[in-house]
Amino acid sequence: MLVSVDSRFLAGNTPMSHVDLKINDEWRRIRLKREGSNPAGSVKDRTAASLLHDLEMQGLIGPDTTIVESTSGNLGVALAYLCRAKNYRFMGLVDPKTPPEACSRMMEFGARLDLVTEPDENGGYLISRLRRIKELCSSHSQYVWTNQYSNSANPLAHYLSTGPEIHHQTSGAVDAVFIAVSTGGTLAGVGRYFRETKPDTRIIAVDAAGSVVFGALAGTRKLTGIGSSRKSDFITPDLYDCHVIVTDQQAFSMCRQMSRLGIHLGGSSGAALVGCAMYLAKHPEVIDPVCICPDDGNNYLSTIYNDAWLLENGFDPENKVDCFEHALLPSMAHA
Repeated sequence: MLVSVDSRFLAGNTPMSHVDLKINDEWRRIRLKREGSNPAGSVKDRTAASLLHDLEMQGLIGPDTTIVESTSGNLGVALAYLCRAKNYRFMGLVDPKTPPEACSRMMEFGARLDLVTEPDENGGYLISRLRRIKELCSSHSQYVWTNQYSNSANPLAHYLSTGPEIHHQTSGAVDAVFIAVSTGGTLAGVGRYFRETKPDTRIIAVDAAGSVVFGALAGTRKLTGIGSSRKSDFITPDLYDCHVIVTDQQAFSMCRQMSRLGIHLGGSSGAALVGCAMYLAKHPEVIDPVCICPDDGNNYLSTIYNDAWLLENGFDPENKVDCFEHALLPSMAHA
């Protein structure tokens, strides 16, 4: 399903490619749902279109409105892109972890940025960003919040488009879908679709070490676009089968290994692929897995793909993914 806004913005119908990984001495084929092909470059294009449509249907956008949203990068870029196309004003609430490339793109699309620098009680910035949004919205009626964290239009986008696309592109053969979790919208929407359409398909959540989404203790994270300082308003136990935790180093290493094969992934995409590999190592019965890759590597050239940044933040640029007993060796990738 295409999420259509106008002739300049069509989110959806993103391509599927695959990579073969050697796991426990056996080659395993993993399909990659490449969301970086969306107009503004990520799965959040679908979310942004749905959130704005919801505000429009409620009549909440007027001539003086400024749309505001807290963002770690991708949703802000998607909203800025879409707001420019629709002549809406947009302000993104960002923090020091937001990739510089994402901030630059938001501003190129005409967005204003509000930088939140005070960490929250969990060591991240999300709760601090949300406090700032509530201050803005209470201070003046011109500010209208899309609220990706609680607005049901978020998971609805993935129930109506992302889930059905995966089902159709695999001719219904998919037996496990791996989904990086932040707000939980993608997981909730895709999970609901498969529970109703093909309930034997396993839905596997992939979370970042240091995230509190599934009840773990909060910790410092450098990954963006995955993990959260708060639990999701959308995720319920019936929508997924289990969750897998991935470290920053594992995700960054996978991104860099895939890049050598010509597959340029963003951090949450690398994490989803690591989580998939970890799960497949223990579940050889899974034959047709799909990883949703939320974005590509364009927003991470100064971080994940920058040796100096990795070293400065305590990561090894030459590290190879080693998250289970036997070696994980990329073989080949097909566009």
